[in-house]
Amino acid sequence: MATGGNAIRGTRVGSGPMGEQDHGYHADRIAVTYWDGLGNETVRYFAAGLPEEEIPEIIDHPQSGLPAGRDKDNPPAVAKTEPYKTHLAYVKERRTDEEAVQLLEDALTQLRERRGQ
Repeated sequence: MATGGNAIRGTRVGSGPMGEQDHGYHADRIAVTYWDGLGNETVRYFAAGLPEEEIPEIIDHPQSGLPAGRDKDNPPAVAKTEPYKTHLAYVKERRTDEEAVQLLEDALTQLRERRGQ
C-alpha cells in the first residue's frame, strides 16, 4: 500500500499557506479600562479612530454586574432601584382625590343612563 501525502492533514480550514506568519490584518484599537465600586477592573477595546464622545463613560461590569466607570478613584454608584408599582399607584400619581371622585361620578352616571335608571 502506497502512502500518499495528505497536504491538509493537521491544518485548520482557512489557515492559508503553510508557514504563514501573519494571520490577517488587525485594525488599530485602543484599550479603555473601567472599574466598578468593588475595585474590579475590566478592559474594553475600541477602534482607534472612534471619537471620544462615542466611547461609553459607564458600562456594566461583566463579573459583578455593577456599573463601572473610567475613573478608578470615583467609580459610579449603584442606581437605586424603584419598587414595583401597580396600575393604581400610577393612576394615583396622575389624579387628585377630587378628580378621582368626579371621574367615578361621571362613569356611574353613564352606566345608569345605559341601563335606563
